[in-house]
Amino acid sequence: MTPAPHARDVDVDVVVVGAGQAGLSTAWALARQGFERSTGFVVLDGEDAPGGAWRHRWPSLTLGTTHRVHDLPGLPFRPGDEAAPAVESVPAYFAGYERRFELPVVRPVRVTAVDRTDDGRFSVVTDRGTWTARAVVNATGTWTRPFVPRYPGQELFRGRQLHTVDYRSAEEFRGQHVVVVGGGASATQLLAEISRVTSTTWVTRRPPVWREGPFDEHVGRAVVAEVEKAVREGRRPGSVVGLTGLLVSTPYVREGLERGVLERLPVFDRITPDGVAWDDGRSLAADVILWATGFRAAVGHLAPLRLREPGGGFRLDGTQVVGEPRIHLVGYGPSASTIGANRAGQAAARALRRELHPGMPLPRTA
Repeated sequence: MTPAPHARDVDVDVVVVGAGQAGLSTAWALARQGFERSTGFVVLDGEDAPGGAWRHRWPSLTLGTTHRVHDLPGLPFRPGDEAAPAVESVPAYFAGYERRFELPVVRPVRVTAVDRTDDGRFSVVTDRGTWTARAVVNATGTWTRPFVPRYPGQELFRGRQLHTVDYRSAEEFRGQHVVVVGGGASATQLLAEISRVTSTTWVTRRPPVWREGPFDEHVGRAVVAEVEKAVREGRRPGSVVGLTGLLVSTPYVREGLERGVLERLPVFDRITPDGVAWDDGRSLAADVILWATGFRAAVGHLAPLRLREPGGGFRLDGTQVVGEPRIHLVGYGPSASTIGANRAGQAAARALRRELHPGMPLPRTA
């Protein structure tokens, strides 16, 4: 790890923002494309230590119950114990990856704005100084932007409201009734866990569709095609569940189905001081509302560039922002999955080599 500078300018070819799966795969690929570490590219990470969003997962999430942790390029992930907490094992893997490939990660550095300079470069303004770059790869993911929808009466609820980012243990809800909102994998996993110690109700916008086994290539291609269509049109990319309605039936999900805790209700119409209510006259008392309602892309620091489309998203050609070939988004839209981020990081690095150094010879390891 490179110490962060204080209030001084640093000039590089490429700044990568974020050191999660997307940022590390991009950094590895930039080195493979011949960019010099530290002088040719740098990775700015807002976290205090390696691991990205994995540093903040709840302690009960194990490697065996999470979605598969895909390998970063060049170094397989070989966990020794499926029961190991993901919050420990994955950050340790990321830390080893940074050391193995001597990646120039600078932390903790929080990027506050990216803007153009008078000479056609980009200024990356942070809380630890300003970097100037010929190109920027945004790899910030979504974890820092949890999404909570608005419902009438929400501010009047006398119980506790929290998002999955704030969840730590089912034990904190013992003896309380918990309403879990959301139709994704996090909602089903937390329901299966919380329902072992207290009563729960599950509400979703539409009925879930269970699928045995992992998504096959056909489903995967269809989902990616839908997301790619959205980003080509400048719309906000959707989630896998949002696009397909499919949920993978894992062992913990099947156990929850057998216990009857994954029988959903349609989402409520309003929130009352003591619970939730529907327009058909039904109501339900609740102590806790857990919002498992997903995330939005953490891209606010790109606002000075004025790259958003009227649809609210970024129009992309591959990882490039259309009209600005030196701004790339990795881990966004079709590359939001871990395996997608690996491929996108390499595509971005190749494109930047062609854009910035078309005559630069590739190193022997490329």
